[in-house]
Amino acid sequence: MPIHSGVIDNPKADRIRKVSDLSSRKRREEYGRFCIEGPQAVREAITYRPEIIGDLFVQVNESDGHIDVVSPVVESLQELSQESGIYVHHVTERVMHRISTDSQGILAVADSAALQVDVNDLAISPKAMIAAFWQIRDPGNAGTVIRAADASGCDVVVFVDDCVDVLNPKVVRSSVGSLFHIPVVTLSSEEFFQWTSKFGASVNAADVYGLEGRPAIQLPELLEQEATTQDQPRAFLFGNEARGLPEHILKQVHRTVYIPMYGKAESLNLATSAAILLHTVAMSSHFERI
Repeated sequence: MPIHSGVIDNPKADRIRKVSDLSSRKRREEYGRFCIEGPQAVREAITYRPEIIGDLFVQVNESDGHIDVVSPVVESLQELSQESGIYVHHVTERVMHRISTDSQGILAVADSAALQVDVNDLAISPKAMIAAFWQIRDPGNAGTVIRAADASGCDVVVFVDDCVDVLNPKVVRSSVGSLFHIPVVTLSSEEFFQWTSKFGASVNAADVYGLEGRPAIQLPELLEQEATTQDQPRAFLFGNEARGLPEHILKQVHRTVYIPMYGKAESLNLATSAAILLHTVAMSSHFERI
């Protein structure tokens, strides 16, 4: 696809207004589009999911009849997008600022429906690992846990119940491209437990206390138990940033596990806990295969 002739320099243009509107969840749902901001996220989207991208907006400087892309990194991404057949629009700094203050000179507009996955179409292997998050609300945390799940080799991320919009610009940005590496789906708690039950996954809740008569076990103990069991898919469910997991959710899981603390810190935040637990389980699994 060609680079659009000319440079868009009117921040009030209808096309620019519609892209700017994608910061709103209501408009994202109305238009069926979302934004991918910044070089790293755009690069991963072009590399792994180019079919979802419709337009690329590239900031340029124009002087003496010459058009210069703002940086070599952005220029290389423009070339990569051309190879993938993505339509490129050159825009001025003030137009890019209207679209996004976090673009670092490049922004892609992608098809929301094209990124969505039907959870029933996912092939879940006996060794699959699933990262699930109940009512996660902070977009920065949401993007970070998607990245942690990706780094740990998880097969799917599930947002359970009333969570932040996966396509919120800060979620997309904070995932640093991992959103385009791993399926991310949203389910109700009932759908989540029905789905995991369908293929025999064990559901392990991350919680310090557990339930009366069924206390939480430490992460090393969980790894010891799993070393002697048959292969089966595993899901790890993390709670809301402020409230953790409620009792009615904990009653439906197989086990409750917590990360032991060896220093004086009282607790870990959600993103750190998810990264430690998921990566520890992943490393243990890989060591067992050697």
